[in-house]
Amino acid sequence: MTHTTSITEAQMRQLREDLLDSLDEELEMELDDRLTHTSSELASERVQYFRELLRLQSELVMLQDWVVKTGHRMVILFEGRDAAGKGGVIKRITQRLNPRVCRVAALPAPNDREKTQWYFQRYISHLPAAGEIVLFDRSWYNRAGVERVMGFCNDEEYEEFFRSVPEFEKMLVRSGIQLVKYWFSITDDEQHARFLGRIHDPLKQWKLSPMDLESRRRWEDYTRAKETMIERTHIAEAPWWVVQAVDKKKARLNCIDHLLGQVPYHEIEHTQVNLPGRVRNPDYIRHPVPQDMIVPEKY
Repeated sequence: MTHTTSITEAQMRQLREDLLDSLDEELEMELDDRLTHTSSELASERVQYFRELLRLQSELVMLQDWVVKTGHRMVILFEGRDAAGKGGVIKRITQRLNPRVCRVAALPAPNDREKTQWYFQRYISHLPAAGEIVLFDRSWYNRAGVERVMGFCNDEEYEEFFRSVPEFEKMLVRSGIQLVKYWFSITDDEQHARFLGRIHDPLKQWKLSPMDLESRRRWEDYTRAKETMIERTHIAEAPWWVVQAVDKKKARLNCIDHLLGQVPYHEIEHTQVNLPGRVRNPDYIRHPVPQDMIVPEKY
């Protein structure tokens, strides 16, 4: 495969598929149980995907209820190459959950003060309390990946990370936090195709950073760093799980299904909710909204 920014017919097909995938993201917010009534003539791979996604998301809601009821604490790490699909699966996991229960931690590069702290210090403040789930969109494993490859840490800091991280994670587990670690795996050609999609799609160009572009040149360096990372941090208390992510939709479903299988949740009974009647006062008058405050109805 020739790695240029020109578009071949096959790559144009990929861009069209990515566009449809972007549209699907919007459709997912609108689709509900009506999918179960879709006629067989309209049944398609996309509809099947939506059905399964909605089923898994309903299980995630059940998991959320169980976490709140039991006071369970859960941390999920999402790692992988740039454009591997981490953000896509995080979006589907959180899409229908309560952000007060399930939140995402996506930390920026450390500032000057944070660079002088204990390496794990800035991550600790994002750990969950009872009844909370935290999803790390990249995590402390930045040190084993981008920091190592790009030279943002020295050899001593790198080795100290590998000495510390198993003990740090064992400490989290001993404290009662469940830690689940995912690595999203894609091929060289697939990452190239996704980067092209970002280059040629104005809605996605913001996703490309100079670091992302540099990661293309250093593909092999990142591969070696990933292999070392997994080999040295795959521990019984917090093993790595690899998600095959070339097919985005399958990766999302497989990851969510696997995640659900890591927790012994069950349905929590809720008291019946009764909507109270509205109190009506005869002297209440609703004042009209000034016209200059109303948003124009263009649609």
